[in-house]
Amino acid sequence: MELGLKGKVAAVTGGTEGIGESVVRRLVAEGAKVAFCARRKELIDAFASELKKQGGDVLGIVADASKEGDMERFIDDTAKHFGRLDIVVNNAGGSGQMAFDKVEDNFWDLDIEIKVMAQVRTARAAIPHMKKVGGGRIISLNMVGAKQPGAAMFPTTVSRAAGLALSKGLSKELAADNILVNVVAVGKIKSKQQERGAARNNKTVEQHYADTGKSVPMKRMGESAEVANVVAFLASDAASYVTGCCINVDGGLSGVL
Repeated sequence: MELGLKGKVAAVTGGTEGIGESVVRRLVAEGAKVAFCARRKELIDAFASELKKQGGDVLGIVADASKEGDMERFIDDTAKHFGRLDIVVNNAGGSGQMAFDKVEDNFWDLDIEIKVMAQVRTARAAIPHMKKVGGGRIISLNMVGAKQPGAAMFPTTVSRAAGLALSKGLSKELAADNILVNVVAVGKIKSKQQERGAARNNKTVEQHYADTGKSVPMKRMGESAEVANVVAFLASDAASYVTGCCINVDGGLSGVL
């Protein structure tokens, strides 16, 4: 299926590992020109070099989603380098979860900076560029817990819920400009973060994935490429009448739509 992404320009935050890496790979495979950012220059350079050898038109930029000014610089540098901007994918952010009484103010501040303010800043910088080309896509990665919070999931479910509200409000405000805003909410997805969790629990990665997958209706953890497939759809011409939506990619884990 032709997705209509050839020649489009995308900017992906947190683009060197996990879901972000898979999103970059998928968009490049669809013929998009892709800029991606992360904090570690060595990972950025290695990934960019690999993609360029495969024929990808990519740009790697060092930027930190928690720092004021970095996201604006990333977006503006992307548009300047490629001459336009069509797609923004907000992927930066961890999933720190703990009991409410264990969360200090500085951790709340950091979580909100990365998961809310970074999205505010990418949108604010991207919207003028998208209006110049007649529209665009803003797609934010989230978690199913944002819609169904549980105990000991602070501060992430709160900041993620704020991200949902931001996307919904922007979808209303930007629809007339053909800028479509959507969210992909993930469940248990294989990642470097999950692998680090396995090490902390003295498990092999394979055993951790098998044990964790038991709690999912599909009886397995998801692959980051499966998330990237949905992101690519939302970025594409096939999703031209889809905005203000949150799509669960969780193997049936969530109890809410």
